[in-house]
This record gives sequence, structure tokens and C-alpha cells, in this order.
Amino acid sequence: MLPNLLLILICLSAGGLAQRSGLLPEGSHKSVNLWIIYIAFPAVALKFVPSLSWRPELLLPMLTPLLVWLGAWLFLRFFPPARRLEPATRAALLLTAGLGNTSFVGFPLTQAYYGDEGLAIAVVCDQFCFLTLSTLGVFSALRASSPGGNMLRIIGWRVLSFPPFIAFVAALLLPRLMDLSALDPLFEKLSVTLVPLALFSVGLQLRFGAWQREWVPLAIGLGYKLVLAPALVWGVALCLSLQGLAAQVSIFEASMAPMVTASILAADYGLHPRLASLMVGIGIPLSLLSSALWWWALGA
Repeated sequence: MLPNLLLILICLSAGGLAQRSGLLPEGSHKSVNLWIIYIAFPAVALKFVPSLSWRPELLLPMLTPLLVWLGAWLFLRFFPPARRLEPATRAALLLTAGLGNTSFVGFPLTQAYYGDEGLAIAVVCDQFCFLTLSTLGVFSALRASSPGGNMLRIIGWRVLSFPPFIAFVAALLLPRLMDLSALDPLFEKLSVTLVPLALFSVGLQLRFGAWQREWVPLAIGLGYKLVLAPALVWGVALCLSLQGLAAQVSIFEASMAPMVTASILAADYGLHPRLASLMVGIGIPLSLLSSALWWWALGA
């Protein structure tokens, strides 16, 4: 776990220092985001999706990302303080509070608390989180940023042409037609660039001095993501009488910090980039504490 935590600190700090040094021009994060969305994210899909295995006990881990997303949508739509926010702010919160960091933060924490068996379940949850981002996430970002016109056609085309979504579909279909194992080393080398560059990009956009102006949406977004989202998944597990390691890991993964790549997507579409980066920058350290509390509540 320690190397991952150090990497978070180093990459976020490097981005923040680069931003303050003046060595990079304004808007440099957009160039980094191009690599993330067009190269690194598709490589992650092509590396992990073909190896997914399907078992009945994995139903809750599969559904957890969708439950968290739908819960965020309902919360932001009907919770009175959230309804008063600007549309772009609500869209940024939907992306960041509705999608969790189920891999980079989630994997090491899950392995630390639940071992290798728990990590295998977390991988399944993460792949469906990726699917949610590639479909509902990009759909929501496009809908919030679309200037009008034939919105359904515009959104449909952009979702279908979104590189991570194309890679996800390819990762599902191509292994049925050909053996991609020879390309695994390539996908591995490209996919490892996702997390450090995404964190660096978030660091480039962080303005911690501005958090006081964003404390209301931050409290709403992080309150849902770190407290209400895992409580929602726990409630579903209780209603369906689901117990055991798969249920525990699903709830635990739902308590993770906002997804770094979701904040990149929000920034890429101009959806309150400062708030999106703060959700990640503040959410990650807070989630280290909140996830430990959830682990204890689940019967440590």
C-alpha cells in the first residue's frame, strides 16, 4: 500500500508544483488529458476486460458501480441544497461522486484489508466502474456541455466515438475472434501511465486556496461519496440477504474516493474543473480514514 500512497502524493505534488512554477503554459493539463483518454484508458480496457470471469456471487460487485451512480443522480436531483447548484456544478459532482477510485486507491486498500481474495473481487467491481464511466459518465458529460441542437444524435455519436468506450467494446469482442495475448506486454506498459499522468493532471489544476469558495458542493459531493454511497450498497446487500466477502468488498469499494479519470473527463468538458480536481485532491486523503471506518463497521 505504501508505494501507491507515495505515488499519489508525488504525482499530485508534482502537478501542483509545476502549475505554480510557471514552467508550463496555462492549460497544459489538456495535453496530458489527451494521452489519458486516447491512449492510457483504452489500454486499461484491452488489458483487463478480456480476463473477466463471471460467477453468480459477483452480482453485487458488478452492480455496485451502477448503484453508486444511480444513487448520486437521485441525490443530486432531489437533495434540496444540491438542486440549487449550477448545472455544470451538479454535472461535475455526478461524475466525481458517482464514480469511485476502485482501482488505484481501491486495489491496495482492499488487498491490505481483505487479502488477495478480496482483491480479485475488487477487480470485477473496477471493470464495471470503468463501463459506467465509458457509457453513463461520458453521456452525462456530453449532455451537460452540449450547446443544443439534435442533442440525442450528438451525444449518441460522441459516446460511440469515445476512445475508452470503443476499447471496451473491442476488449469484449476481439478475444472471441483472435488471440490478443501477444499484445498484453504492450497494453501493460501503456496502462501503467494512466494513474501517474491522471494524478499529475489533477495536480496541475488544483487550487487549494479556493476550497473555501467550493465548500458547499464539496461537502455535498464527498458526503455522498464517502458516507451515503457505501451505506446505499450496504442497504441493498441487506435487502437481498447478501453476505460474505463479495458483499463486504462491494461496500468497501463503494467507499473509495472519487475517480481521478472522472475528474479529468469533467475538466475536459468544462464542467467546473476546479471543483472536480478538489473532489479528488481532498477526497483521496479523506477516504483513507473513511474506508478504515467502513472496514471496522463491516465487522473487522
